[in-house]
Amino acid sequence: MSASPAIQTEPQDIATLARAAGESVKALVAEATRRVRTRILGTDGRIDAAKLEGEQHAAHGLAWLATYAEAVAELGGYAERLQAEGRFGETESLLVRIGAGEYLDQLFSGIPMSQGEMVRLTGSLGLSGKEVAQFRTDAVETLIAEGNTPENRAALVARMRDGSGSATVGASGLDEDMEAIRSEMRRFGKAEVVDQAHEWHLKNAYIPMEIVTKMAELGVFGLTIPEEYGGMGLPKTAMCVVSEELSRAYIGVGSLGTRSEIAAELILCGGTEEQKQRFLPKIASGDILPTAVFTEPNTGSDLASLRTRAVKDGDSWKITGNKTWITHPVRADIMTVLVRTKPEEKGHKGLSMLIAEKPRGTDAEPFPVQGLSGGEIEVLGYRGMKEYELAFEGFEVPAGNLLGEVEGKGFAQLMQTFESARIQTAARAIGVAQSALDVGLRYAEERVQFGKALVNFPRVADKLAMMAVEINIARQLTYFSAREKDAGKRCDLEAGMAKLLGARVAWAAADNALQIHGGNGFALEYPVSRILCDARILSIFEGAAEIQAQVIARRLLEAA
Repeated sequence: MSASPAIQTEPQDIATLARAAGESVKALVAEATRRVRTRILGTDGRIDAAKLEGEQHAAHGLAWLATYAEAVAELGGYAERLQAEGRFGETESLLVRIGAGEYLDQLFSGIPMSQGEMVRLTGSLGLSGKEVAQFRTDAVETLIAEGNTPENRAALVARMRDGSGSATVGASGLDEDMEAIRSEMRRFGKAEVVDQAHEWHLKNAYIPMEIVTKMAELGVFGLTIPEEYGGMGLPKTAMCVVSEELSRAYIGVGSLGTRSEIAAELILCGGTEEQKQRFLPKIASGDILPTAVFTEPNTGSDLASLRTRAVKDGDSWKITGNKTWITHPVRADIMTVLVRTKPEEKGHKGLSMLIAEKPRGTDAEPFPVQGLSGGEIEVLGYRGMKEYELAFEGFEVPAGNLLGEVEGKGFAQLMQTFESARIQTAARAIGVAQSALDVGLRYAEERVQFGKALVNFPRVADKLAMMAVEINIARQLTYFSAREKDAGKRCDLEAGMAKLLGARVAWAAADNALQIHGGNGFALEYPVSRILCDARILSIFEGAAEIQAQVIARRLLEAA
């Protein structure tokens, strides 16, 4: 890291520099994509699946490179929007300078895909040093030299400590309506959730139904459902803000809305009008709590290998098979179940989606219905809803509950929800990371060692600064993907990038917050121990980081 003085470049130049640097590294991504593509093409000029698998390090490295490039570009867009609105203050300037400088430096010297895996332009992606040099433009060099300096990090932490920044450390970049929603959710989280969350976690207890009821009253479960079906008809950016702030209080509470979002999106995109009228208003009001039942013990992300079957028997479907990692199934009223209804069709084509209704259960009697049983999976974190393995033995679903009343479309219907699900997961990751920053900063200010508060030691302060910086980067990438979704554009690439980066940012923030706590962070009584456990799941569910990188890489390579 450079030791240059704090903020040499004029604030109004930062947006221009970040935009210019973003263009340079996007050109670099295009060149890297061409290089990787030549290594994975078959003799027919198309992507060879076996070669792509053999080149996973390069392909996934390309995904991370493109994610970083998009992040830098979005920092530039963030700065431009705030400048135009007169809201680009010193806190925001520091966030952009440090973030752009650090990500550009990593981009050219080595991006960590995980703790032990680095992607480098020369060794991993096949570019020579001379070829790389042409993309290190003046804008790139300036941001690297003047961005992530000790002075800038110290200045940012000073502003965080004196309250100059907002609750999110700098302006979020959203409008007043979205910030009003954030404030409302933040008040709810602080009043109803934060002080109880750790107790729920330690006891592995359900989030109390009175909390669920209050969430319903706030409109959490019907945020993006159209008004004609009883929802609020808000954009995906509102979903991001709500998910972020509720997850900041406790990821379990933030994730309750995910259940409704996935079910509603499935029904909106693939359901009949009768199914929409029947289920959506009750999902929006919270009268119906849904859960998603997709994963199987031996399939994981390989849904094409799914075996749970449903057989038509008169006016009903009978489901037989096993599902696993099912969140909140006991208290759910409906299950969206992915099943194989056409055994003669292999892969995705034989899959259908059923809306399976069931009575709510309790710990004493979790599944009070014929044909359904299950056992709890004990987990490190992400508690409050409970995870289960389910067994279906002739469980009946009315024929009219086949989504869209059409067979063989289940996988396609599910794919339509993945953009929103991954955007929301990225938002939850931001919330968890923000929670880690909250407890880390508070502890660093309160804990005195060697005669002064921990926050006064540079390496502690550096950790806090980089938490705030990376949270802002992940936030801008997530909001960008939400805006693309709201505009009706295909955004699986952007959503995947937001989820990929957001999950890593959450884990890094939680890990650093625990490190700041020292030995106390390893004690179960401190909330940071829970935050660390909660953060770890984010790079696994809704598409593991490796699967996410594979999807991003394939999109890039196919488009080249």
